[in-house]
Amino acid sequence: MSTFEFEELVKYGAQHFYTPIFCIFDALLLRGREEHKKMKIGNQNYQSIWIDESDPAIVRVIDQQKLPFFFEIKDLRSVDDVFNAIDNMTVRGAPLIGATAAFGIYLATLEINSQTNIREHLSNAERYLISCRPTAVNLSWAVNYVMEKLKNLDSPASLTKSALDAALEICEIEKENCRQIGKHGLKLIESLSKKKKGAPVNILTHCNAGWLACIDYGTVTAPIYLAHEKGIPVHVWVDETRPRNQGAKLTAYELGQNGIPYTLIPDNSGGHLMQQKQVDIVIVGSDRTTRRGDVANKIGTYLKALAAFDNRVPFYCALPSSSIDFNISDGVKEIVIEERDSEEVTNVSGFAEGKIKSVRICPEDTVAANYGFDITPARLITGLITEKGICRATEKDIKEMFSYKFN
Repeated sequence: MSTFEFEELVKYGAQHFYTPIFCIFDALLLRGREEHKKMKIGNQNYQSIWIDESDPAIVRVIDQQKLPFFFEIKDLRSVDDVFNAIDNMTVRGAPLIGATAAFGIYLATLEINSQTNIREHLSNAERYLISCRPTAVNLSWAVNYVMEKLKNLDSPASLTKSALDAALEICEIEKENCRQIGKHGLKLIESLSKKKKGAPVNILTHCNAGWLACIDYGTVTAPIYLAHEKGIPVHVWVDETRPRNQGAKLTAYELGQNGIPYTLIPDNSGGHLMQQKQVDIVIVGSDRTTRRGDVANKIGTYLKALAAFDNRVPFYCALPSSSIDFNISDGVKEIVIEERDSEEVTNVSGFAEGKIKSVRICPEDTVAANYGFDITPARLITGLITEKGICRATEKDIKEMFSYKFN
């Protein structure tokens, strides 16, 4: 990105900025529209996070809690807003929560005034944001990426400029990662299509690893979108993904908006479909993958992998390298599994009488456990689809592909 000047900062908001920031942002926005035209809601192209065009002190996100019933955009104006948006899953999906947290550091720089201990303030924001959700490694990766850019800067103006640059850069990195994942994963779908002599390729996925979760394209969905664009018949089995039903609410929504045939299924239907030869490939995402290839993903992924292994259905994980934790080896022992509010299990939300409502589905005194993720051992995974290509889920193969990440 080209450099631009900042005037002397005042306390808050858009007053921090000199006019050229709008020119830079407009150029980035135009470039995004030209290069990333895949993801639509209605007839309009979107990505799942952006800076407000009229006020760069506002970060805008699609409120994923309201989809598919209402399309609403939420404004984030502070570090607390960012924390809450990640925590309550207004934004979710490993790449997106990383990008959102990166913008959180940017917003932290806008909170600096003449009385602020700058290093203490930014360090507090860093720790606060990283503590929000423990499983997805993208969160800490993105925050650390921005903080590294700020470590030798002192003035509020330079901190704000560099933090914004870094957050926008993370968005571009993740979008390009997803595009490359799509290109590599497309080869798998093309091969299956040839074997089936043009009959639809049946893909099963779990949770939502689409563009809503990844800023643009998605990880799991990128190969599907590219295949559809090339005229390859595809059909997606969409797990509902209890307890929050991200598959039913989000994956079904975005596939439908982009014209991809899909069928919504209960979470426990996957094994039956595999036994009946109705699944050609399983592709899931990842919130954290170890250097040996163990994958943490939405709860229920492990059971899909077991069923796929038993039925000899290829099982792939699509992920950017920002979702690989190169510092850990054993997923079961070393990855922290988030435990969420039990009400997400005892209650279910849906649409009735023009409103989103929550209803209890069990006795009032029920004790419920709500584990957000599980670990799929590398031995059950056919391969990892990354921005660098496809590799086996082994430390040797991951090291060959990402040698620069290994100490």
